[in-house]
Amino acid sequence: MVLLLVIVGLISYYVYKSIIPPPPIPLPEIVSEISPRIKLNDGRHLAYKELGFPKDKAKNKIIIVHGNGNSKDVDLYITQEMIEEFKIYFLFFDRAGYGESDPNPTRTLRTDTYDIEELADKLQIGPKFHVIGMSLGAYPIYGCLKYIPHRLSGASLVVPLVNFWWSRVPQNLLNAAMKKLPIGFQLTLRVAHYFPWLLYWWMTQKWFPNSRNPKDTMTERDLELAEKHTKHSYIKESALRQGDYVSTQRDIIAGYGNWEFDPTELSNPFPDSNKGSVHMWCALEDKQISRDVLLYICDKLPWIKLHEVPDGGHYIIHEKRHFEAIIKAACSE
Repeated sequence: MVLLLVIVGLISYYVYKSIIPPPPIPLPEIVSEISPRIKLNDGRHLAYKELGFPKDKAKNKIIIVHGNGNSKDVDLYITQEMIEEFKIYFLFFDRAGYGESDPNPTRTLRTDTYDIEELADKLQIGPKFHVIGMSLGAYPIYGCLKYIPHRLSGASLVVPLVNFWWSRVPQNLLNAAMKKLPIGFQLTLRVAHYFPWLLYWWMTQKWFPNSRNPKDTMTERDLELAEKHTKHSYIKESALRQGDYVSTQRDIIAGYGNWEFDPTELSNPFPDSNKGSVHMWCALEDKQISRDVLLYICDKLPWIKLHEVPDGGHYIIHEKRHFEAIIKAACSE
């Protein structure tokens, strides 16, 4: 009996240690010297980076929301000519748990949305701004359209994530989109949705497939761009410096959890004027994001301007000509 209790105790301890994620890796004491940060009302800090025209003189104020595993240092083709032509003030920031921004243990789509609004207010960039989100980083853009539409001068969703548990998108479309993903990717999203408390264990265990081969979800051009934009490994290391759980894994849980709304329920944030627009960018060669689901959303919300990129994959925002088109559309409101 004693031996049995010891074995049960050891197994329980192993399971507990496997399931419970580690605490965030502490940021260095000199973090304020690494990056400027603002203090939010709940005591957390967000790190940010400003670029372009002075915010008090800029005609277009654009907040860039980075994707999964990235940071405020996301590599984009921003040129001085672009800044001067459209008089753009760019604001980049590390989302909660990424880079030099403090993690949020209760992170959700809603909290990420209000982080954006509070950041804009703390930096006094003005009453309205345009938000651009890419891939998984597009779920806060949906949040902006839902919770703070009065603060927007426009919004751009670039190859935005598809949450396979949206309530009003036809289930057959969502199922078809899910089946196109590698099995390991599918299982990871299901764990994140149904058992978020197990995600850390799932991502660290070796018994079941939990990841995807990039070649299965990326075009050849995506792979080239990924290699080019991750050449400087310190950028990714900096983005994930506090650990995978508080950054990428919490990101997946927030993006693929239960939303309080369905995208097809959103209202036009600019119903009475032409001063503002919403853009959806769909890459026709994207192996991760379902074109059919995005088309369905745009059909239900005709005020969203759909842009289909025939020769583009998931990394279109890193292509010079496509990024320039995204910015031009955002600044031509």
